[in-house]
Amino acid sequence: MPAYRELRLLRSAHRVLRYEHRLRAVRAFSSKCDKPKGVVVGVYQKDGDKPLKSSENGVLLDDAVGGKIMSLIRERGMDGRAGKGLLFNGLDGEFQTVAVVGMGPAGAGYNEAEELDEGMENTRIAAGTGARALQLQRMTEVHVDGMDFPEQAAEGAALAVWRYNANKRKKNRLPTPKLHMYGKGDHDAWVRGLFKAESQNLARRLSDTPANQMTPSIFAQATVDALCPCGVSVEVRSMDWIEDMSLNSFLMIAKGSCEPPLLLECSYCGTSPEDKAVLMLGQGLTFHSGGLCLKRKDGMDQYRGSMAGAAVCVGVLRAAAALSLPMNISAVMPLCEHMPSGMAVKCGDVVTLLNGVTLGIKNVDKAPVVMLADPLLYAQANFKPKMIVSIGTIGQGVNQGLGGSSTGLWSNSSYVAKEFRKAGSITGDRVWRMPLFRYFKQIVTKNSTYDMSNSGRGPASSSLAAAVLHTLVPCLDWAHLDIRGTGMLTTVNTLPYLLKNSMTGRPTRTVIQFMYQLACSQN
Repeated sequence: MPAYRELRLLRSAHRVLRYEHRLRAVRAFSSKCDKPKGVVVGVYQKDGDKPLKSSENGVLLDDAVGGKIMSLIRERGMDGRAGKGLLFNGLDGEFQTVAVVGMGPAGAGYNEAEELDEGMENTRIAAGTGARALQLQRMTEVHVDGMDFPEQAAEGAALAVWRYNANKRKKNRLPTPKLHMYGKGDHDAWVRGLFKAESQNLARRLSDTPANQMTPSIFAQATVDALCPCGVSVEVRSMDWIEDMSLNSFLMIAKGSCEPPLLLECSYCGTSPEDKAVLMLGQGLTFHSGGLCLKRKDGMDQYRGSMAGAAVCVGVLRAAAALSLPMNISAVMPLCEHMPSGMAVKCGDVVTLLNGVTLGIKNVDKAPVVMLADPLLYAQANFKPKMIVSIGTIGQGVNQGLGGSSTGLWSNSSYVAKEFRKAGSITGDRVWRMPLFRYFKQIVTKNSTYDMSNSGRGPASSSLAAAVLHTLVPCLDWAHLDIRGTGMLTTVNTLPYLLKNSMTGRPTRTVIQFMYQLACSQN
């Protein structure tokens, strides 16, 4: 046999032996860790020439593995910037993989220019980055260091590992690991963070579901399934009831679709039933095609998320029940599709509202403000709330002005606006107050043949829509959140603990925090 052939056979034999050795090692590893566990710990950003410092639980973990973690991150030159980290496999101990993530500067707090508590936000980013990295390593359990803020660590981790994959084959789905708090810390705060994040994930799931799988009736059933076990009452009002109550502006938008409209009334009672409730009004357009003013085909699929306002309301009610907030909260959610057909609303149609005001529909693409008008009047008369918070993906103007940085807020109360601003700085999901000048009201009310228009001249579409709604709330504290830029798909500068090109569920946690602040002030 020629020498070169012998050499080739020897090389082949060596390759087979190496492969068998690797296979045995993998099998041994798999049998050893059928349920692999990972852990996330944080390190603070390096301060000058001072040595890198880890969190309290990070020190305990480093001691448990003989100081290997700090030695390795020094070798790699890690500087502790927020969201930047390293993965280590094969260290001694109970965890197969360790994620070390930067938490930013030690002692970071409220940044007035950013209107953000940077310490809390850095914790969310660090926990979310580490948890998602371990999820991609197929860890079935992820233990997360509470760092300086256990509640925010739980939020970041739970938001980061969630994804909408109901329409993928099971074998192609990325599994969601179980989350646990690692080491010392406030466990009650950790649980609160999980409740808040799971409520936002509920809003994300409802918003991201395709429109044919989230019709008004399916949304109503999902709401019943999510809220009734928590003790929240849900009333589902049919189309006949809507007609009997003369909610004509709502029916004007709904009549173009074959799917019958519904209206949900939800109530959470956390204190005496005689106490007045905070009322939420959530826009529930389960698909917004633009009607006869059809939207462009590119990107039209994202308008399945035009019911994000109603989804946020469902998430807030679920969190309020889980957290046992000592207050009463009600929600009204009109649900329908806006489609083109022979029955669809036409440009120039006029509808008379419950208060006798005539509303001209100049542009049927601006349907949200029309569908909310009569339900807003009905909710005030029926529930007699002490405050109203309307939430919806109303106008493109707020998206062009603020993008995904913050939610547009319009309010007739400086106190309410201040509380929302405070809530946004705590949750990292900020709001920015927009003007309610008479300038906008004059544009929508100066019409020759009807009292008010759903549209007006000029690019300030979100402010014009807010002006219409404001005229319908004469004597109550009112806040309006336009989530067109934050509650739907996020494509630019996505938060590290959310997913690009997915529905965000924002600003669920901010509204929950706002409710919490109101409850605390009452008690």
